[in-house]
Amino acid sequence: MTRALITGIAGQDGSYLTELLLAKGYDVYGLIEPGAPREVPFVAPSERLHLLEGDLRDLDSIVAALDESRPDELYNLAAISFVGDSWEQAEAITDVNAVGVLRLLEAIRRAGLDVRFCQASSGQMLDTAEAPQRETTCIRPQSPYAAAKAYAYFISVNHRESYGMYVANAILFNHESPRRPPHFVTRKITRAAAQIKLGLAEELRLGNLDAVRDWGFAGDYVEAMWLMLQQERPGDFVLASGEAHTVRDFCAAAFGHLGLDWERYVVVDEQLLRPSEAGVMIGDMSLAREVLGWSPHVAFPQLVQMMVDEDIRILQDEVDAHSERL
Repeated sequence: MTRALITGIAGQDGSYLTELLLAKGYDVYGLIEPGAPREVPFVAPSERLHLLEGDLRDLDSIVAALDESRPDELYNLAAISFVGDSWEQAEAITDVNAVGVLRLLEAIRRAGLDVRFCQASSGQMLDTAEAPQRETTCIRPQSPYAAAKAYAYFISVNHRESYGMYVANAILFNHESPRRPPHFVTRKITRAAAQIKLGLAEELRLGNLDAVRDWGFAGDYVEAMWLMLQQERPGDFVLASGEAHTVRDFCAAAFGHLGLDWERYVVVDEQLLRPSEAGVMIGDMSLAREVLGWSPHVAFPQLVQMMVDEDIRILQDEVDAHSERL
């Protein structure tokens, strides 16, 4: 039976990947922070799901997790992943998102383990002067988050080329779902739209409405990461939808799904603008389509609608529960 270790298993991508691997008959081991709930949100308990305490800042805990899990595949999804906060958390982000990857790779190498390793890299590190961005696009990070991801990408490639390790980089463009935490702009938009529809809020404050991103569905992207580790040789792949939309477009789709005019409720707040904003982000996933046979299944309108519908359901349940207590 194939064994996989997932760091960041409690996050959005971790939950979808866990479901995928369990459905394929894997034994899944997940790294969770010490003291965190011993569960994977949204995933039903399983006798083939094992949770281990560990931290990418702690080499001893990484070594212990590898020793217990003895994985055939390792998916490094752990990261401090909110780009907007990375200017204030640059040191912490570098320790986890960059040096943490080095600790993982070195622990594998020194233990002599035969592990297929997938590093969750980011489209944020690519130069937006070229659009669409592809695997050959120059790396030019424009945030501390992107700079840390760039280091992780290069150190992963270095271990592949220097030591012959099976290391693959998933260069992930923005990918969302109803499981996205509420501080991310997409979930912030869909939740606010639902709140306004239900009479629970009156406005939504956002920063740059003209920021252009390539948004896909997280469930599609974890499938591509799995496919990457099934190839004879490791490689690096852009995972994207190939479509660009502005934050303004996302607002229009979310509010429009509920029959609302977004312009009546969205307020631009200059305090929410970032010190530096990436340009047009749109990924070319041609290589993934050609080599992996992968392409996303969920289109942009479907993605926005599923997120809005889930927020409506959650908020309506909260309203109903409150009413019952009165």
